[in-house]
Amino acid sequence: MVTGPGGEALAEDRGIEMEVLEEKEEEEQKEEELKALEISSELHDTKTKLSVEQICFSSDVPDFDWNSIDTSQLPDSYKMNSPREKKLLRIADHYHQQYTHLCPERKPLFLHPVNECGVEKFVSTTVRPTLLPYTELYHWDGCASFVSDYLTMEPLKCPLTPPSSLYSPTTILKYQRGNCFDFSVLLCSMLIGAGYDAYCVNGYATHNICSLDESLEECPLLRKPQEVPKEDVKKSNKYRVKSLPDMHSKFELQQEAKKKAETEATEKKERGERDMEAEEPTCDHLCGLRVHAWVLVLSGKREVPETFFIDPFTGNSYSTMDEQFLGIESVWNHKNYWVNMQDCRNGCKDLVFDLSDAVHWEIMLSETDKPLQLLLGAEKKNELFDRNVDDMEEEEEEEEEEISFAMPPSWVAPIQISPKEFETRCSQGRKVILYKKAKLEKWAPYFNGNGLVKRLTIYADSNWTEAVEVKEWFKNREDMLDMREVNKQTQLTTEYFSPGHLFGLKVHAYKSMNPQTERVMEFYTETRVDGLQKLAENASEMKEYFMGRDDFKYFQHTEFRTKRKKVTLAGVGTDVNSRPIVQIKECFHRNLQKPADEDIAERVFLIEEEMIQLTYHLKDKYITASKKDFFKPTESYRKQSEIMTPEMCITYQAGSSEQHTKLVHLYKLLQKLTEEEKQLKQQVWRSQAEVLKILEIRENEEADIKLSASIYDTERNEKKRQEYEAMMNAKKDEFPGQNEQDLDYLAPFLIQMGSPEKMTRRQALRLRDNCLSDFKNRLVSKANIIQARFEKEVEELQKKNQLFQENQNQLSEKEEADLLADYSETMFRIHILALRLDREKQTAPQKYLALEEKLRKDPRLAEHLGHA
Repeated sequence: MVTGPGGEALAEDRGIEMEVLEEKEEEEQKEEELKALEISSELHDTKTKLSVEQICFSSDVPDFDWNSIDTSQLPDSYKMNSPREKKLLRIADHYHQQYTHLCPERKPLFLHPVNECGVEKFVSTTVRPTLLPYTELYHWDGCASFVSDYLTMEPLKCPLTPPSSLYSPTTILKYQRGNCFDFSVLLCSMLIGAGYDAYCVNGYATHNICSLDESLEECPLLRKPQEVPKEDVKKSNKYRVKSLPDMHSKFELQQEAKKKAETEATEKKERGERDMEAEEPTCDHLCGLRVHAWVLVLSGKREVPETFFIDPFTGNSYSTMDEQFLGIESVWNHKNYWVNMQDCRNGCKDLVFDLSDAVHWEIMLSETDKPLQLLLGAEKKNELFDRNVDDMEEEEEEEEEEISFAMPPSWVAPIQISPKEFETRCSQGRKVILYKKAKLEKWAPYFNGNGLVKRLTIYADSNWTEAVEVKEWFKNREDMLDMREVNKQTQLTTEYFSPGHLFGLKVHAYKSMNPQTERVMEFYTETRVDGLQKLAENASEMKEYFMGRDDFKYFQHTEFRTKRKKVTLAGVGTDVNSRPIVQIKECFHRNLQKPADEDIAERVFLIEEEMIQLTYHLKDKYITASKKDFFKPTESYRKQSEIMTPEMCITYQAGSSEQHTKLVHLYKLLQKLTEEEKQLKQQVWRSQAEVLKILEIRENEEADIKLSASIYDTERNEKKRQEYEAMMNAKKDEFPGQNEQDLDYLAPFLIQMGSPEKMTRRQALRLRDNCLSDFKNRLVSKANIIQARFEKEVEELQKKNQLFQENQNQLSEKEEADLLADYSETMFRIHILALRLDREKQTAPQKYLALEEKLRKDPRLAEHLGHA
């Protein structure tokens, strides 16, 4: 052990050397780690760029130069700040200084980026609440869907920081493109205008959300609604019939199931490995740092039950507990700005969204509280108290000004979307979104000649190469086709129609359009006289289902032979290549107007066997039903005699062993059934002919697809437009110059003066005075009419009130209710008339001055009245 001054100095030198060496080692290690991080981030960025280019549709859109846009026609509010806006910027700067002093570890706030004219604008004033005149945009999902479809996504220049600029929603709509902040401001403006409590959010999200990568997400159209599990209540019945014992070998079944499970597991494993290779997400080294903007909708307004997020890129809603949203820096609307003071280590799961809570959210402009009420530690408090007293006094004066300061109105021009722009939706009329094993394509209406507006292709693999199923949606088709599903594996095509098809067709499922092949047709029963709901046929049978028929028939089953023959339809006179009918079976619902043993439940016509079988409904407390089997006589026997023999009918009467029905009644019933059999055959042949006609019409409709247009759509409705133009031309030819005369407000006064070509000053003054005098008389007359009606209604109200007071004790409840209802209606009319009268009194002077100004600027009078 070294002691003394020299030893101590040596020890100190060695200690210093060791510390220097350790510091060098630490610096070298840090440099190596930084290099590794830079390399990995560069590799990750290149991978990210490649993945975005391969997957996101927005990457296919060429880059846009925002510096080249024309800002010369923009309003002055875009190019300069008003005094209130300048004051707001000073308040924001003061707010930001305090924020950076108290929270130095946090990133700078997104407060006043520059707009398209290079002028700094506070973010809250960029929000312009607007309610657009389209029904779809009255709801949040319609607004979100429109914004996501109408705009093209542009990624942030730097994924780690908010943008340096924030353009107005009008400019974003004009060029149909923008980043997440542009999307959010536009969507928030529309939602606030529609009455929602919506806010723009500046925060952090996952790479998939920020880059609009939905290739690992399930398509929303394929998500099945959650089924509520039903509780199975098993009723014990000791009298039920015991089922037969299972005679199959359980060991053999187990072995077969085991082999099948192993085979399926192997296939699933191989398929899963392939899918995992394609779907496995890459590790994001910037997780938690990627900046994103979205919309927050608070519960309360518009009956929103709970708070939720909206991603403006996709238009989808997310729970505030969703793991894809990793944190929030600040939120704002058109009235204020709030900073999140809560810990976001667990993302947004634990955040409290009560913006009035000053502990969790720091508001910038407040009427009651100071603009900054952050939770400070003891050290930070001491730092504040150590400042210069003069500086503190200046800040207090500024804070007092901020307390009483209200957010200035938005500098953005009114947001407008024309009907054509709203209808076109997608940029360039088309949009493609790639999901997990699915591809969704969208088109604007009338973009495709066949009316196709949406197509969903489902694939078996994650590379979108092997199509399994295709779903297509159509609009504005004259054949009323609404949707078509094609199963590529089974080649089954299912078409869905809106009401209005020629034959009331609702659904048509088929594999081939050839006649007598397997197909199913469903119909809108309310449009059909026969109540046909569904028809299913193949080469050997046809099943028909009915609803709401007077004869209570709900099912008919017809069996055919494959051999064909020509049949002439009665009442139609056309020949049809029909299949020979083997049997026809009919089923009927219970008719409570008849006894059960007289109400037919099932009727079978065995055509080739010359038999008719009748089965009646069950009577109460019976387990067997009454039956009748008729054997039709042969042709030779019919010629010899018309007598009914007991052998021609076998009868079983439930609950009785005796035969009560006489042969005469059975004979008449057989004749009736024979006649109905002939009618049924004709009806079956008509059904076959109708199916053939539907197939023919469907082939013609697909060969020549026609799209319908509203009578109000003059651009597409060529026929109506031509008719309108022809009508207007005919009017012009019949009454030339009438339109000009109708539009000339001075025509009546000019006619009184003889319609002079050039007027003198005296004539001009006289014309002006006559016009103003006439207009004044009309205004006074209108006000007098409203006043007279108002006084009349008040007089009637007084009479009713007096009548009610006099007879109040003698009136019944109904008479009293009627009198009160009449009293309420009279009060409503009085209120409306009072409003109209008040409005006339306020607007009459303005209308008079407007007419006077219009006369002064009229080219025919301007020469004489310009200086009058």
